[in-house]
Amino acid sequence: MTSGVDRLVFDSSAYSHFRAGHSGVLDCLAKAAVVVVPTIVLGELDAAFDAGLRAKENRTRLAELLDEPFVTVAPVTAAVARHYGRIVGELRRAGTPIPTNDVWIAATTADCGGTVLTFDRHFERVAGLQRIVLAA
Repeated sequence: MTSGVDRLVFDSSAYSHFRAGHSGVLDCLAKAAVVVVPTIVLGELDAAFDAGLRAKENRTRLAELLDEPFVTVAPVTAAVARHYGRIVGELRRAGTPIPTNDVWIAATTADCGGTVLTFDRHFERVAGLQRIVLAA
C-alpha cells in the first residue's frame, strides 16, 4: 500500500497483529484517516480475551485504542444488515461461503465505504469489497 485509505476497517486478525507490532499493520494504521472497528470484531476479541490469561489487560489495551480520536466503532444497522444479505446471497450463488462473522465485517466495511485490513484471504471472495490482505 503506497497511500492511505480514508476508512480502514480492522478485522480481528488485523487487531491481533497490530498488538504484536506487525509492521504492515502499523504502516496501514499510520496512513489511515479513520480506523473503524466493527461491533462484530469487538465480540470476537472479547471472546478471545475470555479464553486467555490476560483478559483485563487485553480489555484495557483495546479500550485505549478505542479512545483514540481517529478510531470509531461501527454498529450493526439496518443498512449493514442489507449488505450482509446481499453478500451472503452472492457467496452462496458462487459456492464460496466465508465465516459468518466475516460476512458481517465485510458488510460493515461496504456500508461505511471503508477498506478492510485483514490477514484472512477469504475476504477476497467478496466481490467489490475494498481490502488489504497482509501476510503474517
